[in-house]
Amino acid sequence: MGKLFEINPTKYYRLKNEDILSENGKVPLISNSSTDNGVMGFSNLEALNLGNTITCSDTTLGADTMYYQEKDFIGYSHIQHFVPKFSPFNRAIASVIISACRVSTFNSGYDYGNKFNRHAMNNTKIQLPIKNNKIDFEFIESFIAELEAYLLATGLMDYTLTVEEQKALDDFEKIKFEEFNVIDVFDVKNTGNILSRDIIENSGETPYLCASAANNAVSSYISFDEKYLDKGNCVFIGGKTFVVTYQEKDFYSNDSHNLVLYQKDEEKRSKLNQLYLATCINKSLAHKYSWGDSISSTKIKKDKVSLPTRNNQPNYRIMETFISAIQKLVIKEVVLYADKKIATTKTVVNNK
Repeated sequence: MGKLFEINPTKYYRLKNEDILSENGKVPLISNSSTDNGVMGFSNLEALNLGNTITCSDTTLGADTMYYQEKDFIGYSHIQHFVPKFSPFNRAIASVIISACRVSTFNSGYDYGNKFNRHAMNNTKIQLPIKNNKIDFEFIESFIAELEAYLLATGLMDYTLTVEEQKALDDFEKIKFEEFNVIDVFDVKNTGNILSRDIIENSGETPYLCASAANNAVSSYISFDEKYLDKGNCVFIGGKTFVVTYQEKDFYSNDSHNLVLYQKDEEKRSKLNQLYLATCINKSLAHKYSWGDSISSTKIKKDKVSLPTRNNQPNYRIMETFISAIQKLVIKEVVLYADKKIATTKTVVNNK
């Protein structure tokens, strides 16, 4: 890292916090916090350190407080300033370097007696993609751009829980559930029926569904006569196996024993709600049905499903908020798992 950056203590005001911070301030005050990008608050005082750089606390156990600082800022005691010696430098390149540094320090043995100080920072080695024996900045920027586009398209760019989402998780055990007739919540119908012998696998872009639990029940993507299409944005049940999934797109089905459930309250018919509803259907009814006693449109119309309630009605708001929270937690865990996996792999390779 010392070959990539000039690493020195940030400049800061020797004042009390109340003399630095202001409610209407615009200049970030960067502290040793491991949250909010290290921003402790904002000030109206003059910025003392250049932005488009990186900061990291030297009182921590690794690079967990390392952040990209876009704007000029005020430092805090024990904050180190990474000023790049190379060009170009931007948020995308910084994010890859920070991730690489966190991976590098994951198993490095830093503790309260062995701080991640400036000497350690300068001597930390990281792995970056190269081309022609030089750092491949073009690849880094294109990779991050593609990743951000995917996360934005899927709504997963931000996995920080809102207050409402955190409350939904904290209060889960307190949620009141009641039983509702399935047909009071859903319109139920049988799917179309296209035999596998009549399709050409991977011939198109429309999902072809079966009763398998794998790949969200998608067997292939095909092109076929659109008159056999079933509308998506629904709960799909494999009739013979009772595999319950949410289907976002219009689809073809391999068996007319399969069922589709369309939420009656169209204003509340969202992807997040139906992911919750699909789980409720599965938990409420899976114990009743088997291969020898499979579900049918006739049977399910007599069944009940247990749902969160408010004022004796399904509480779709809490369903949506809860799934949103779970989704963010999963993404966060994937990121942490990937970092740990890379760190473990690197340790094994180095030990060899």
